[in-house]
Amino acid sequence: MNDIVELPSRRFQGREDFRQLVRDALACAARDGWREIVLSDATFEDWPLGERAVADSLQAWAKSGRRMVLLARKYDDVVRLHARFVQWRTAWSHIVTASACASADPLELPSALWSPAWTLERREHEHSIGYCGGEPERRVAVRELLDAWLQKATPAFAASTLGL
Repeated sequence: MNDIVELPSRRFQGREDFRQLVRDALACAARDGWREIVLSDATFEDWPLGERAVADSLQAWAKSGRRMVLLARKYDDVVRLHARFVQWRTAWSHIVTASACASADPLELPSALWSPAWTLERREHEHSIGYCGGEPERRVAVRELLDAWLQKATPAFAASTLGL
């Protein structure tokens, strides 16, 4: 029984193809011990972050020395749609940094998953069309794009809310 999925280098199209690639990437991150993951999307509404399998992958991935960076326009949809992810983010807030670009055009903010080993970039949101792969030039280009947006971002999506 071999459930190991090798991550592809290819064009993808369609919401379910995109969602499956995200699931597979996070399972691979847990299996291979990726030290850093960056997730970026205007709203994350199309992402499978609330699914049990994704939460299990993130739980298996989360360890000391790991780091996740989140970038969104806003996190309202994350809170509304992805309760398991919000719980996981709260428990692992010490390894998760979340930032927002509230004034960004939702179609301009990158929709991407980046790691030192593999990356996925959705370039056309309506039909979920993009590219994924582990080629160094692809990873560098996506990381540079994300870093440029992160420089414009401000802290957001607090792990907990303090009240009186």
